Amino acid sequence: MTAELVKNIHWVGFVDWNVRDFHSFDTWRGATYNSYLVKDDKTAVIDAVKSPYVENLIKNIASYVELDKVNYVVCNHAEPDHAGGIGELLKHLPNATLLCNTKCRDALAGYFNNIDSWKIQIVANEETISLGKRKLVFINTPMVHWPESMFTYIPEDELLFSMDAFGQHIATSERFDDEYDLNSVLREAKSYYANIVTPYSKQVQSTLAIAANTPIKIIAPSHGLIWRSHVADIVAAYKKWSAGNYARKVLIIYDSMWESTTQIANEILNGVVSVSDGVDARMFHVRKSSLTEIATEMLDAAGVAIGSSTLNTQVMPQISAVLTYIRGLKFSPKFAVAFGSYGWGAQAVDILEKWIKETGWTSIANPIKSKFRPTPEHLIEAKNAGSILAKNAIEQTKETIKF
Repeated sequence: MTAELVKNIHWVGFVDWNVRDFHSFDTWRGATYNSYLVKDDKTAVIDAVKSPYVENLIKNIASYVELDKVNYVVCNHAEPDHAGGIGELLKHLPNATLLCNTKCRDALAGYFNNIDSWKIQIVANEETISLGKRKLVFINTPMVHWPESMFTYIPEDELLFSMDAFGQHIATSERFDDEYDLNSVLREAKSYYANIVTPYSKQVQSTLAIAANTPIKIIAPSHGLIWRSHVADIVAAYKKWSAGNYARKVLIIYDSMWESTTQIANEILNGVVSVSDGVDARMFHVRKSSLTEIATEMLDAAGVAIGSSTLNTQVMPQISAVLTYIRGLKFSPKFAVAFGSYGWGAQAVDILEKWIKETGWTSIANPIKSKFRPTPEHLIEAKNAGSILAKNAIEQTKETIKF
């Protein structure tokens, strides 16, 4: 299974149909490890694949060119899903030189014991290497999303090998964005951004500023489909996501022992939907939802209600996992309210309220605390809180949910 991006530039990677967990990222659609072959007077391989699949990569390369005719292997990113197979690949490419930046070489040295035996050429930012009719231009993109991250650009084809940026986790027999449902591709790109790239949004904005002066017809990421017909759409999406723009959306995230907290969550939901201005309300019971799904929705949510019953003076365990995960992703600040039920101590709600303040979010109402079952007064309080969250979401943005 291969594909030609433009004449003599081929996709030679691997489709992983069965992977469902990508270091805690839920990959319900599977994933791809994209590698590319550039044939010219000299031949280059752009990125490798995860180590279990390097044999497939070698076979794909060999279907286009004799292995001893490969001159270069470019490593844009040292993470093992891209570089894990590089050592084995180089064994089969006896005349290939590895091209990477200094930080990438140092990272590879941490993963492999034998890089002193490799032929390595360090490339600097904006350095150019000629392949003949084409050139490879290297663009350092530190912290998008590792310190050594780099793009490779071919100006003659206006083709950007974008490493993890603009990627998605989709296993498919198609290779290009115009061969797949666009909303589905953008949805997976959003999930990828939310769960992996969000903490580095400032660096993304800097990289987009550089890219604005670079003509790009094709973006070939390290995961997922290649952008050739909807480059403007994915670049616009990255601008929106990296800016932390809000949508008219409120999330209700909760866990409950005996459904008292659930009753409060439902009434907050009722308060959100009572505001008739197209606010999208989405509710997640955290033990019946994934961290990946919650983070994806969190990316552009304007308001969040977080609730938990008290268990052993703490929040419920999966709520704790959500709080840790969300804080690490450093989403744009939200309007928020804490809520929950308890039997003997209201510690969970206090913990949630403290978390909201420490995360830099804005509390829109006093925490809603219910001892045992919520009273009618608690439910009125919850509905009012939902209404306030919705109105704040409207004030923050005119945009409605698109994907």
